[in-house]
Amino acid sequence: MRLNQNSKRIKHPIKTKMTLLAVMAAVPFLAVIIYLIAALMNYRNAYDSIVSNMTVANNYNLNFKEEMDESMYKLVVGYVTFENIAEDASLKDPYLLIGELRNDFGKLIRITADSESAVWLQSLMRNIDTLEDRVDDIRESIENGGSYDENLEMLENNIYIMTELVQDDIQYYIYYQTRSIDQMTTQLNRQVEEFVVFCIGLVALMIILVMIVTSATVRGIVRPVQELCRVTGEISGGDFSVRANVSSDDEIAVLSDSVNDMAENIESLVGKIKEDERRMRRADLRLLQEQINPHFLYNTLDTIVWLIEGNNPDRAVNMVVSLSEFFRLVLSKGKEYITIQEEELHIRSYLEIQQVRYQDILDYEIQIDPELYQYRILKLTLQPLVENSLYHGIKYKRARGLIRVTGRLNAENICLEVTDNGVGMEAEELEKLRQEIQKPCQETEKGFGLANVNERIRMNFGMEYGMAIDSEKGKGTCVRIVIPAEYYGKTEKKDESEI
Repeated sequence: MRLNQNSKRIKHPIKTKMTLLAVMAAVPFLAVIIYLIAALMNYRNAYDSIVSNMTVANNYNLNFKEEMDESMYKLVVGYVTFENIAEDASLKDPYLLIGELRNDFGKLIRITADSESAVWLQSLMRNIDTLEDRVDDIRESIENGGSYDENLEMLENNIYIMTELVQDDIQYYIYYQTRSIDQMTTQLNRQVEEFVVFCIGLVALMIILVMIVTSATVRGIVRPVQELCRVTGEISGGDFSVRANVSSDDEIAVLSDSVNDMAENIESLVGKIKEDERRMRRADLRLLQEQINPHFLYNTLDTIVWLIEGNNPDRAVNMVVSLSEFFRLVLSKGKEYITIQEEELHIRSYLEIQQVRYQDILDYEIQIDPELYQYRILKLTLQPLVENSLYHGIKYKRARGLIRVTGRLNAENICLEVTDNGVGMEAEELEKLRQEIQKPCQETEKGFGLANVNERIRMNFGMEYGMAIDSEKGKGTCVRIVIPAEYYGKTEKKDESEI
C-alpha cells in the first residue's frame, strides 16, 4: 500500500526534470544546427544548379556557332547535302544542332529563377526559331536550284548573323548567371553575419534561461536533500521524534516519507525495547529474590545445624559448600549469561542441598552432553524448573521420586528437559498452566517461575524459542526448553574468570 501511495505521489520524477532540462538546453541548439544545415543545403543546391546551367551554356557558347556556320557553309557550297550530312563525322546536321539547343535551353528557362537571365533565354528561344526559319530558306533555295551567290549571301546575311545573335544571347545569359552567383554569395555573407549575431543573442539568452532553470532544479533537489541530511543527523544523534518536511513531488519526497516512517518505527521500537528491558530487569530481580528465598535459606541452615548436632560434620560441610556454590552462581556478578556447565553446577548444588532434606523421597540424574558445556544459557534457566518438579511433582507423590535433567544438541538448537515421575497434572490443569506461562510473568496467577524463564528466553533469543510442558496425571511432568546453540563469548569468558 505504501508503494502505491509513493508511486502516486511521484508526479515530477527527478529523471523527468533532468531530461526536460537537457531537452530545453539541447533543442534550441539543435534547431540552429538544423537551420544551418538546411541553409547550406539550399545554397549548395542553388549554386550547383547555376553552375550546371552555366556549364551547359558554355558548351554551346564555345561550339554552337562554329559548328553551325561550318555545317551550313558546306551545305551551301555543295560539299554535302541535307540528306547525307549526318554521314560526315566532322559535320553536324543543322536541324539536329538547333533541336539540341532548343531542348537544353528550354529546360534552363523552366528552372532559371533570375529574371534578367530569363529575359535573355526568351530572346534566345526566339532567335533559335528565326535561325531555324533561315535554315529552311537556304534548304528550299538549294533544293529549288538557287544560285550559289544567292545562297552564299543568305548564309552571310542570315545564318552568320543569327548564330552571332544566339551566341550573344548565351553570353548574356552566362553573364547574368555569374552575377547571380555574386549576388547569392553577397546575400549568403549577409545572412551569415545576421545569423552569427542572432546565434550570439540566442546562446546568451539560452545560457541565462538554462542557468535559471538549472538553479531552480538544483535548489529543488539540494534543499530537500539538506533537509534529509539534517533529519537523519538528528536521528543518528538519538532524537527519533524529528520529522522531515519535504513538499516536492519527486523521489526525494518519497524518501522523506520513508525516513519519517523509519524514524517513527525506530522510536516505537526503542520504546518497546526500553519497556522490554524494564520488564526483563524486573523479572530478573524478582527471580533473584525468589532464589534468595529466606525459607529455603532457613531450612538449609537448620539442616546444617541438625547434621552438626547429629555428629555428621562431613555431610554438613558438603552442604555448606553446595549452599555457597548455589548462591555464588545465583549472583554471578550480575551476569546475564553463563555457560551450560555452570548452569549444571548450579542445579547440582541445589539438588544436593534438597536431597539432604528430602533424602527419603528424592533421587536425581543429570545427563547433559559435555559437548554442550561451552554453549551459553541464561542464568537461572533450569533451577526454577527443577524446583517446580520437586515442590509440585515429587513432594506430593508420597513415595520416592526421580528428577532427571537431560541436554542434547539438535541441529542449530539446544534442547534441555527436566522430567519427573511425580503426581503430574490433569489435562485441564495442564492447559491452564500452558496459558499462564505464555503471559508476562508479572501477570501470572500461578507458575511464576516457569513463566519468568519462558519470558526471558523469548525476550533474549526470539519468539521461536521457549518452553513446552507435557504432563499426565499420576505419571509425571516433562518441561522442555529450546534455545539457540551459541558459544559463550570471549568477553563473557573474561568475566567468568573473575568470579
